[in-house]
Amino acid sequence: MSGREWIRADRPGAGPAPDPEGGLLLLGPEGAPGGALGREDRVLAAELGRHLLREAGVVRGDRVAVALSAEGDQTGALVAEAATAAGAQTAVVGPRGRMRLHAALEAMGATVLVATPCGAADLLARLHLEFQSDPLDLGLRRILLAGEVAPDTVRRRLASEFGAEVGDLFIDPLLQVPVAHRPLGAEGFAPASPGTVGLAPLDADTIYEPPYPAGTAEIVTVPDWHPALRGTVVRTGFTAEPEAGADAVPVPSGTVGDRVLVRGRWLPLPRLERELARVDGIGAWELRVSRPGTLDMAELRVAFARASLIGDRMWTARIEQALASFSPVRIAVAVEDEARDEGGAGRLTDERGHHLARERGGARARAG
Repeated sequence: MSGREWIRADRPGAGPAPDPEGGLLLLGPEGAPGGALGREDRVLAAELGRHLLREAGVVRGDRVAVALSAEGDQTGALVAEAATAAGAQTAVVGPRGRMRLHAALEAMGATVLVATPCGAADLLARLHLEFQSDPLDLGLRRILLAGEVAPDTVRRRLASEFGAEVGDLFIDPLLQVPVAHRPLGAEGFAPASPGTVGLAPLDADTIYEPPYPAGTAEIVTVPDWHPALRGTVVRTGFTAEPEAGADAVPVPSGTVGDRVLVRGRWLPLPRLERELARVDGIGAWELRVSRPGTLDMAELRVAFARASLIGDRMWTARIEQALASFSPVRIAVAVEDEARDEGGAGRLTDERGHHLARERGGARARAG
């Protein structure tokens, strides 16, 4: 793979330029276009997705509910296009509250659910605790999971409780189209076409050839199906831990880079830093991401540099508004009781253990 151009999906402005004749802009984590699909590109993407979803078990006549985001990034919409091309009736219901998702599944008589692992697990928990409903009554025969790091225990429980076949989709985070799938229990992903998904070392722009070495590697995509991206490799920000001698790319076990994955959405850390730097009086901050139950939680702990700002609701509201201006997920704000000034320094604490480091070299050091 020497001579290829390497793209980091966590950096703004990556990807092909928009088609002057019109097309779909794909927004990156900074809100700027991260990629584009012209009219012919969308036809190619739908064909790629059609083949993949057929292999993943979606059949003509299925009713597919896509509970992934369609705001800014177009993941939900493009997965829906692929399902439609596979002959299914499809609706993008989005990552809505579980009561509305439950109502949508019942109303459309869904047979296939595409969701994040934690979103599906939360739906299951609420069926038991709030709706007092038997998950089997929904009639789902297949659940396809994407967009989060989760253990196989979650997948097995979903399969058992819903009585459904459970598998994984890998969605290219730059072009936001499904490019690989994995049935539950399989060694790793089967790509939509040979070479579409691979593994790369964290500290070198080269692609491993299977059988893979053991250790931490980054999942990469090779979007040669996209005419403007032939000859490129996309660093996805997802990491995996292949066993020595494995021939397939395993499901993601972590993340790396300038954005952190929260509830299946990418939160850009450079943008967080810039927004907080504009708020006068912040002495230090810490972004904590955890998974206390079925869903991720994000909390920003702030230490003010001046004691007079502690308890000032207006100042806290400024921080909340700054976060809401860019964050794809809700971030709770907590203010420390004592003032301290560290020059506005901040850090990320991932209590889930998913995000290895912002710098790939640092991730290698931690994983080694």
